[in-house]
Amino acid sequence: MTRSARLLTLLIAVVLLGAVGTGAVLYAADRSGRRDQEQAGGPPVHPGIVTLKPTGRQLVVRNLAWGPHRDELATVPADRPDGPRTVSGEKCLRFHAAAGTGICLQAEHGALEDTYQAVVLDDRLHELHRFPAAGIPTRARVSPSGHLVAWTVFVSGDSYAGTDFSTRTAIVDTRDWRLEDNLETFALIMDGHPYRASDTNIWGVTFADDNRFYATVATGGQTYLVQGDLAARTLTTLHQNVECPSLSPDGTRIAYKKRVAGASPDAPWRLYVLDLATMTETATAEQRNIDDQALWADDHTLVYAMPGDYGSDLWTTPADGSGAPARLMTSAVAPAYLG
Repeated sequence: MTRSARLLTLLIAVVLLGAVGTGAVLYAADRSGRRDQEQAGGPPVHPGIVTLKPTGRQLVVRNLAWGPHRDELATVPADRPDGPRTVSGEKCLRFHAAAGTGICLQAEHGALEDTYQAVVLDDRLHELHRFPAAGIPTRARVSPSGHLVAWTVFVSGDSYAGTDFSTRTAIVDTRDWRLEDNLETFALIMDGHPYRASDTNIWGVTFADDNRFYATVATGGQTYLVQGDLAARTLTTLHQNVECPSLSPDGTRIAYKKRVAGASPDAPWRLYVLDLATMTETATAEQRNIDDQALWADDHTLVYAMPGDYGSDLWTTPADGSGAPARLMTSAVAPAYLG
């Protein structure tokens, strides 16, 4: 055998051994991830196609099941939330979707610090546009039409429980990518009069349509439900002691977390529902501390995150104060109903 032939044979052998080794490592990693998930008692998870325009009613969540697909968007049939999850490969810290549009708040890990992005997705989870986010993601919503997208981040601090935090809330129109990058520039009308203060914070947008929305405004040590007008660039106070509002599908009620007297400063909130016509408050059957922007599964049922073994579980409770809380999904957060 010539020297060239020997070198060629050696090269082929090295390539084949490398391919075999890589395959073995990937196979072992996949088996290890599945084994970790099974040992943790988590739900079955498998890669597949996730779309924001599914056939049939679907529930999309950020998957927190332990394993190689943690933090990926996952989908399950809405009527089988404890069934096998199809994961997408797309990782989000916060997520919401409606009418084929998604908002995915992501972290980019740098050598010195993390940075954050708000990524608008189409119905196939392809990126349409991205915007720099000023801090740690905390809330995200899409309007019913899919035309407007909102997100809130912590610019300083990482909890709503105290007073030492600052938020930034933005809204973008996906039809022309016009961005309102800080709702604090909107005119605030309190009790019928213009109001300005340096301590104003705004968070937790929920959309009624492509102009009208609701949010929380905090100022002077109090929180308020405000109705926003995107075209007029105004925020008008409606009710006190409302945080992280969520508008019902029929547009008549707001689910929200309310600070209650006598609760611990570290766990001050309970889940309530406000009738917008009468401003009557109804306490739900959920008596534990709620630190989430609840989601309406339908006109009668609320979905929200509670601490779980692997970060968060999703729970439900009736919106009218009846019944009792029930666990919907383990190891999941940031839900969105589609279809």
